[in-house]
Formats: sequence, C-alpha cells, structure tokens
Amino acid sequence: MDLIPLAEEICRRYRDEFPDEAERYGDAGIAWCVHDNQHLLFWGAGAVDGGVDLDRQVDWLATVLEARDFPLDRLARNLDLGAEVILEQLESGHGGRMAAALAAAATSVRLRASSASS
Repeated sequence: MDLIPLAEEICRRYRDEFPDEAERYGDAGIAWCVHDNQHLLFWGAGAVDGGVDLDRQVDWLATVLEARDFPLDRLARNLDLGAEVILEQLESGHGGRMAAALAAAATSVRLRASSASS
C-alpha cells in the first residue's frame, strides 16, 4: 500500500477543515502533516496485522504534539479523516479493520483531551 497519496488526501481534507493551520504552520505544516499521517497509517496497518500497538504509538504522538501546544481535538479529527480515507480507498476487509483501528484511536485521543482539560 502506498501511504503517501493516502496521507496527502488526509492532509487535504484536514486543511479544508482547519484553514487556520496554513497561517500558523505555513508550507512546512503540510510536509509535517503528510509525514505524521504516513506514520499513523503505517501504525494502523500494523495494528491490523497485530505487530503494532496503535494506542501506544498514538499516545506517544499525542504527548509530542501536546508539548508543542497542538490541539488534541485536531489530532482526533485527523484520525477520523484517516479512517474515512481508508474506507473510501481500500476495498479489502483489511481497510475496514484499519479504519476501525484509526477511529478507535481518535476516541482515545478525545478521552485524553477531555481528561486533560478537567
């Protein structure tokens, strides 16, 4: 599976929803978005195969992004978008399982964000 076009599509949708990102991060933000989404997709595929603990990897990424003042609700939405893209572009059962794993990770991020703000 070629992760780059999938990651680029996630980032396109993300930027459509959050146009303020362009001003805050500039063109480098797009490159980081694609980079991070390639990792998320790789981890999602690995979770389906059983070789990767997606929750642990996403928790690590959330910690890094949170330290950089990146809003965790946006990470969660990004994971939702990843699940949508995978469902649309991968036809196999593997794609459905991967999308479910990404959606579950989004829920975990939202729980983390809500407990951090409490």
